[in-house]
Amino acid sequence: WKTYLGRPETDWIGCYAMTNLGNGLAAANHNEEALSVREAHLATLLRLDTSKEDILIMQTNIANSYQKLGRLEEAMCMRRDMYSGWFKLKGEEHRDTLAAAINYGSSLMTLKRFKEAKALLRKTMPVAQRVHGESNELTLRMRVNYAQSLYCDDGATLDDLREAVTTFEDMEPTVRRVLGGAHPLTVATELRLQLARA
Repeated sequence: WKTYLGRPETDWIGCYAMTNLGNGLAAANHNEEALSVREAHLATLLRLDTSKEDILIMQTNIANSYQKLGRLEEAMCMRRDMYSGWFKLKGEEHRDTLAAAINYGSSLMTLKRFKEAKALLRKTMPVAQRVHGESNELTLRMRVNYAQSLYCDDGATLDDLREAVTTFEDMEPTVRRVLGGAHPLTVATELRLQLARA
């Protein structure tokens, strides 16, 4: 990356080098350093008035760094803003908007804010089902998160628990058929079904 250090900020090769440096540091679990690089890169992107898409992508990387560093509230806030940003930029049906909704919902669940996660997923899940179909990985991830938000909530009712089990039972064969038995989402679905039944 030092090779590109003297280039002007507007040079796309330098931006690419910054992205790779941040991603490489994150992959090597140098999360503080990755966050520092990513925040500097975001500042550069904002200074250059780059596309909103590039800014949202960099914010995704920063939110991931926050998550790895245990800065969960900051990660959730950034993911909420990213969901809102993608929604405004691409609309509710776009894949990036729905992926941002999944990430935001996951952050809410990590913080044990299950009611908010359920409300978000109840709103976005039908959109994913309608636009991408029941067998799409995005839709399946959303359904897994929704069912998890039902049974993990300490205030879950018996109806919530039944709905969680039913959701997992209904989708498990589809996840296995679409993604295969060894896929992490298939394994997670089976494990969460067992936990929901317990």
